[in-house]
Amino acid sequence: MAAEKTGEAYKIQILEKQLQFTEKLKFVTNRIHAANNVNEILFQLKNDILGLFDAEGVTIYLIDPIKRQLISKYLVGSAIKEIRVPISHASIAGYTAHDVKMVNIGDVYDAKELFAIDPNLKFDGSWDQKTGYRTKQILASPILFENKILGVIQLINKKTQPRFTKIDEKSIGEMARVLGIAFRNQSRMLHTRFDYLISRNIITDEELKAATALAREQKKDIETILMENYKVKKSDIGMSLGIYYKCKFIEYSPSVFIQRELLKGLNVAYLKKSYWVPLSLSDRKAVVLIDNPRDAKVLDIKNLIKANEYEFQVALREDIIKFLEAPEFDFGASGSMSDILAEIDVKKEEEDEAVVIESEYDEKSNTIVRLVNQIIIDAYEKGASDIHIEPSKIAKKTFVRYRVDGVCMKHLEIPLTYSSPVVSRLKIMASLDIAERRLPQDGKIKFIYKNKPVELRVATLPTVAGEDVVLRILASAEAMPLEALHLSASDYTNLKEIISRPYGIILVVGPTGSGKTTTLHAALAYINTPEKKIWTAEDPVEITQEGLRQVEVKPKIEFDFARAMRSFLRANPDVIMVGEMRDRETAHIGIEASLTGHLVLSTLHTNSAPETITRLIDMGIDPLNFADSILGILAQRLVRTLCKKCKEPYHPEREEFESLSQSYGERFPQLGIVYDDKLALYKPKGCDECNHSGYKGRAGIYELLIGTKDIKRVIAKRGTVEEIRQQAIKDGMRTLYQDGIAKVFSGLTTYKQVRSVCIQ
Repeated sequence: MAAEKTGEAYKIQILEKQLQFTEKLKFVTNRIHAANNVNEILFQLKNDILGLFDAEGVTIYLIDPIKRQLISKYLVGSAIKEIRVPISHASIAGYTAHDVKMVNIGDVYDAKELFAIDPNLKFDGSWDQKTGYRTKQILASPILFENKILGVIQLINKKTQPRFTKIDEKSIGEMARVLGIAFRNQSRMLHTRFDYLISRNIITDEELKAATALAREQKKDIETILMENYKVKKSDIGMSLGIYYKCKFIEYSPSVFIQRELLKGLNVAYLKKSYWVPLSLSDRKAVVLIDNPRDAKVLDIKNLIKANEYEFQVALREDIIKFLEAPEFDFGASGSMSDILAEIDVKKEEEDEAVVIESEYDEKSNTIVRLVNQIIIDAYEKGASDIHIEPSKIAKKTFVRYRVDGVCMKHLEIPLTYSSPVVSRLKIMASLDIAERRLPQDGKIKFIYKNKPVELRVATLPTVAGEDVVLRILASAEAMPLEALHLSASDYTNLKEIISRPYGIILVVGPTGSGKTTTLHAALAYINTPEKKIWTAEDPVEITQEGLRQVEVKPKIEFDFARAMRSFLRANPDVIMVGEMRDRETAHIGIEASLTGHLVLSTLHTNSAPETITRLIDMGIDPLNFADSILGILAQRLVRTLCKKCKEPYHPEREEFESLSQSYGERFPQLGIVYDDKLALYKPKGCDECNHSGYKGRAGIYELLIGTKDIKRVIAKRGTVEEIRQQAIKDGMRTLYQDGIAKVFSGLTTYKQVRSVCIQ
């Protein structure tokens, strides 16, 4: 009987506490919804919120949507300080936001308890170490509105019990719901394009009014005044504009590729005055950058650019001007590319196509000179490796295409009648015979842009539509660090070991444009010390390094690789690098040099490391000498890498995972990758940074064959390619295909890109 009364009393006590909590929650809820901004909730109402719970402390985090971080603000005097926490398993609040789960922990320093929640969960004790405070219990709940994460509320240290209770969990859930509604309402209350800055306490109302008055007085835009006078970051202004206009904010970047077709008929002076610029037109969708997406000039834009769908993105006026003054538009004092194209188009309309065979322009015309110069400048600015000039009688146009990251893209169209003057101008620049149009020719152009030398290799080829021209851009560059080549850990260790040997031969193999020279120079940079004399023979010298004695071969005067190497051997070298082993004589001298105490590095055009060995033996190289000299062969390809800014994670189906693991082979478990709910691969999405392709830049995939005793034995016996390959795999070689799959799992590229450059 006494027990029943005690139970009833306990139930009444719990009910009373719940009623008290409900009353207090109503009071705090009303105060939260009456707050003028988010900062008022974080600072002035924090104690009211804490008063609802039997806890020592409470921390409220907001989401920073730009950096994908949690932000907690606190006052130090009158100054506002921030604590930033990544949305990840590296902290309890970060885990709560990442997995959108409530967390109740009895002892944050108990590794077993954390592991039971999630194997990757960690407690960040840096704040405890800094302040001397001892955090023990934590109860954290995500702050949501309509299933969208807006922040996290975290209670610290239960006062009267060893851990937070189920009632506490229910209570914090209620408070999180109230905060979610409040944060959402605060964002809806924004009614000017700078309210985000005020709500985040970046500027005050008074400062905004003062900035507005100063902008009016100095005839500048308010954004410029805020950045110059009030030190507001451009990223914060961009966030504010993006929220207000409900669109993407774009900053100027020279890597943003603008389609030429959109510029025809547009006056650059008008675009500068109106502050807008077209960015792209694909699948009948136009993307336009503008300073005010709600301005009436949007209607004019839709009349000028015909499309089924329009996407307007916002930018600062100064950035729009930068886009309009970029090389795509501007020839300096000579006028813009769009003006030149418009000039050519007007002249074309005046000509009778049935009568006119040649354009009135010739290779000395100012218009043609400016056009050719700008084609080269555009390619350099866009990071293109090649320029293709391609006349077409069917389309009655000449197409200009750039190869960027290994992929050709159309850049420009000019009338077919102006193809001959453009080709002749390029021939003059390359010191070629402009009268010879029946035979292929090749030469070089040395071009100066922004006080930097840009060298181009030129090749002309006669076609049925006229002469094609291909220009390879050889911009001078510095050596890449060896660790930046994206080698696997074992390949990196093995490569460092063999290039540190005093003598022997190392070959880097692959097709044209696969980055062999870059790899060789990275290896040379690693061993380039004052104690070593290093000679290089190259065609041409693309990468320069202090300490290297670099020679450019000139086959036209019979100064080839073989002759250069014979000269090097008389110049007391420690290391010799020869650009390519094109013939038996060069290969023979290289191997002889490696056997007489020199480290020799070179390249060869073969598909794989094992094939290189049989190729050299077929060229007449003694297999016994080659077996004695070989240190290693590195085969490589370049694959397009996913754009870091927009690549999209996804959880692969079991079938896709099994297919990749089976393709890799029996050594797949060595990668340490297992199929579970956390496994993520990445796919291309597309953004302005990568020209909506989803890919930006390239990286290498490799297979490194080391000259082990077993490999040397197979070479000496003139083993087949398959025998060499199997022995190399036994010795630990990861094939090109396997390295590519490993880089797919690392999120660097996609399986499609790997398959495009190598086969299993």
